[in-house]
Amino acid sequence: MSNNRSGLFIGGLMLGATIGALTGLLAAPRTGRETRKLLKKSADALPELAEDLSTSVQIQADRLSASALRNWDDTLERLRIAIAAGVDATQRESEALKRQNPADPENTDSLTQHLEHS
Repeated sequence: MSNNRSGLFIGGLMLGATIGALTGLLAAPRTGRETRKLLKKSADALPELAEDLSTSVQIQADRLSASALRNWDDTLERLRIAIAAGVDATQRESEALKRQNPADPENTDSLTQHLEHS
């Protein structure tokens, strides 16, 4: 989550710096020729700035994707362990009930009723 926020912060910082620079150029007490020259330099730098921003966003997206995959894999593993523990506990409970009532022909129904009430 912090990687995503840092990517947004960097993107916002770059965008804010660009807007601030353009506003400063337009409000500066320079001649029209000097202002146009500075605006041309700024405009020429925009593709590089956009590429840097795009690269930064791509890196952050890759990190987020990798993190999400790791979290998903961890969650699946915990789920597998929990299911295995549940199956194991159910088998132990079934065997314990069968030992309590070994001659009962309806032992299966007894187990079902016991599990429903648990």
